Order: sequence, then structure tokens, then C-alpha cells
Amino acid sequence: MARTRTALCTVLALLAGLLSLQFTGPAAPRATAAPATFAHPGVLVSRAQLDYARSKVQAGQQPWKAAYEDMLASSYASLSRTPKPRAVVECGSSSNPNYGCTDERQDAIAAYTDALAWYFTRDSRYAKKSIEIMDAWSATITDHTNSNAPLQSGWSGSTWPRAAEIIKYTYDGGWPGAGRFATMLRNVYLPEVINGAATKNGNWELVMTEAAIGISVFIEDRASYDKAVATYLARVPAYIYLTSDGDLPKPPADSSIDTSAEIIKYWQGQSTFADGLAQETCRDFGHTGWGIASVADIAETSRIQGQDLYPKIQDRLRYALGFHTSYENGTAVPSWLCGGSVKKGLAEVTEVGYNALHNRLGIAMSNTQQYTEGHRPSGTDNYFNAWTTLTHANNPS
Repeated sequence: MARTRTALCTVLALLAGLLSLQFTGPAAPRATAAPATFAHPGVLVSRAQLDYARSKVQAGQQPWKAAYEDMLASSYASLSRTPKPRAVVECGSSSNPNYGCTDERQDAIAAYTDALAWYFTRDSRYAKKSIEIMDAWSATITDHTNSNAPLQSGWSGSTWPRAAEIIKYTYDGGWPGAGRFATMLRNVYLPEVINGAATKNGNWELVMTEAAIGISVFIEDRASYDKAVATYLARVPAYIYLTSDGDLPKPPADSSIDTSAEIIKYWQGQSTFADGLAQETCRDFGHTGWGIASVADIAETSRIQGQDLYPKIQDRLRYALGFHTSYENGTAVPSWLCGGSVKKGLAEVTEVGYNALHNRLGIAMSNTQQYTEGHRPSGTDNYFNAWTTLTHANNPS
């Protein structure tokens, strides 16, 4: 009898376990996005892309030649530049106070500019200048503080790995400080950006995620790469609307923004939605453009790493680009959109996405094409977008 009761208890326990799995479900397995082996250089630009663009510059072809000349003529390529590192970079709202915020962003862009200049010219002075800037910061910075610390870390943290990847993996003169630079990225930047910013405007979380993915590639951290990709795939649908989403946009994951009223408020009071409308469209096109740029940049890095995310986000990206460039190109703003008035200023953000979707995938994008070709060569916004006509215009690699 005791054995019967024991057997019955065992059966009941197994049934209870099965019912628990049926109704509550097991923990979802974590999708693995990171490659088994990271490709280098592999943040935003690959060696093949760099070689293609370099060949166009050497042949004197446009728009690469003009883009290259603009880059070399900029202050960011100056070989007399002195880096301005700080131990603690303090950035409040709108970078006020600004203790090292501008210096950090611009030094990161200078390091990337010099890395590109090295690759295109093979002049070791540019590689050494890029290293000098990166070494100065990795020897100094310990923290970011105040309210804009995560955003500041995203802006600078998106750019630093681009420079570091090119120098470490293409410069044969050596970089003894590469390990210390990796430690800086891991300890100072990654903790600020890896957990996202669900309740902030979407450009925050997207550029923070871009930084997290770029850093993960450089330090070869598969776990943080996977976490950043998961954040990205959840945020893009909450940033760019498609009519297939339903009457309302998707709310950000892990946020308290879930009622109709809260979603409309989060979308700057916009209550009518159309394909390609973004969460910050009715704020201004500048911040929206930053978000769109990071959407494309992250997908570009993922493609280089062999885990192509473009198929998952390409419809949202192409509609967002087309929607906003149409108004930049002169389309009249309808009364239902942002009260009939938008604040334009998309700036240097379309080359990467346009090249991926139009040139590689063959998607017709007339508005984006008109805007992109009309704004070449793209320079830099002094935050994290830089020289994308040079690196990505009509680049099939």
C-alpha cells in the first residue's frame, strides 16, 4: 500500500509539473545572436567595405573623393590635435553642465577619423594620432555622471569601438594600450549602456544599444552582444510604427507605458499613425534621425558579424527613412501630423540604411534617394555620425 501511495504521489507530481509547464511555460531560451567568432574590423565598417571605398578614392571617383577630401580637411583629422580627457565626464540635460561632454564626443570622432585616414592613406601618423587619443582617455576616465550619463556614454561609446577596431586589426605598427582601452570600454562605458533606457525617448536606448553592441564586438563579449541584440529587437518596433502593429504603436519593453493615453503622450501627443512614423517625429527630426541612424548602424554591424538583423527590421527602417525624407524633400505636412507642422533637420543619418536597403536589397526608395544624394558628402553631426558617404555610399561589400 505504501508503495502504491508513493507511486501515486510520483505520478501526481509529474502531472503537476506538466501542468505548470503548460500554463506558465518554461523560461524562454535566450536567442543567441553573437557569432561563434567575431569578425574584425567589424563595427559599422568591415575590411571589405573599407577596401571598396579606398579603391574609389584612389580612382578619383565621386562621391567618395569629395567625402574623403572633406574628412581630411576637417579639424578631426588634424595631426596637431591634443586630446582632452577627464577622469569624470559630467553631463546634465542637454549637456548642461558640460564637463568634458563635448570634448569626449569629439575626441572619439577624431580617433575614428584618424583611423579612417590611416586606412585610406597608409600614413602611420594618423594611426599614431588615433592611438594617442584613445590612450589618453583610457588612462584617465573613470566615470560618467549626472542625468545624461547613459546618453553621453552611448554617443561616445558608439564611436570609440569603430576607431579601435580599425587600428587594432589593420595597423601593423602595434598598439600596446589596446588592452587598457578594452578595459575602459568594459568597465566605464558598458555598464552605463547595457541595460537600456526603456522609459526615455527611443534615441537614448537605440544609441546606447549601438554602443553596447560595438563594445561587445571589440571586447568579444558574446553575452553582452546577445543582450544588446534582444534590447534592439524589442525597441525598434516601439520606435517605428507600422500599420500591422494595430491602432497604436507598441510600447517599449519593460516600461510602465502601456495604456492608450500613456502611449499617445509618449509619442509626443500624436494620435494618428502611419507607416514609418517614429516615436520622436513630432518632437523633431533631429532626435528622430539619431534613432534611425542607430537602427541602421546596429543592423550593419550585425551583418558584418554574420548574424544579419536587416530582415527583422528592414520594413520599419525603409518606411521611416521614406516618411521623414519625404517631408525634408518638400512634401506638405498634413494636418493630422504633429498638428500640421514638423521641425525638420534629419542631417547625416541616411547613407547606411539607404545603401543596405536600396543598393544591396534592391528596394525602391525614391524619397530617401533624393535626400541622400542631395546631401552628399555627409560629414559629421559632432555626436556619433561621421563620414558615412565615404564608408557606405553605394558600397556593395
